[in-house]
Amino acid sequence: MERKDYLRQGGPCFYFDTELFPPTTDSFALGYFAAPRRGERVCDLGSGTGLLGTLLLAREPSLTLCCVEQSAAASALAEKTFADNGWAQRVTLRVGDLREAAALPAAGSMDYALSNPPYYPAHSGASAASPARQAAREEVGCTLDEVCAAAARVLRWGGRFALVHKPERLTDLLCSLRAHGMEPKRLRFVLSAREGAPSLVLVEARRGGKSGLSVEPMLTIGSADWDKVYFRT
Repeated sequence: MERKDYLRQGGPCFYFDTELFPPTTDSFALGYFAAPRRGERVCDLGSGTGLLGTLLLAREPSLTLCCVEQSAAASALAEKTFADNGWAQRVTLRVGDLREAAALPAAGSMDYALSNPPYYPAHSGASAASPARQAAREEVGCTLDEVCAAAARVLRWGGRFALVHKPERLTDLLCSLRAHGMEPKRLRFVLSAREGAPSLVLVEARRGGKSGLSVEPMLTIGSADWDKVYFRT
């Protein structure tokens, strides 16, 4: 079912479909963690209904955004979101498979890339409720390595790539980034409760960067920082 919501009262809106890619903690956490600079060219790989782009443009309207998404239905909702917010001229929507060069912006044309990729190997764990949910959860449409390859292709030398993943896949994530010429530079865990293990990990890498990783303070759900994630402060 299609729905419309707002980041804050009177603020930017976003459309989503409960059967496609409903808003998640993961996207809001990544939108908060990602740090493109004023005026940069940003590519959202697997952009879904455009929530990540909405979070970034709400914070820095000077960005230009390219969204790459395989689902035409999800991309159509993103188009509605950007149009309603007056950002249509700042956004390019590309419907296609990020594993194919034709679906991506020109090689080396982006300053910043980000992605909320599927977390789990294909056909692992409980079955998803629909093909769309399965594609969002499992690596049936693209693998972590293929997402990193796409990011490396679109980024200029020195460009940065931010993504969110599961802590249990952290070794796979760091190894894949480095294998594609992107050096992990920032890392932050997300804790879902004040006690227990982190539930998410956020990583930013630099294409062609030197070694040296900064581990940032834990981001705890329900903390003062978390209010900033959801535009409450």
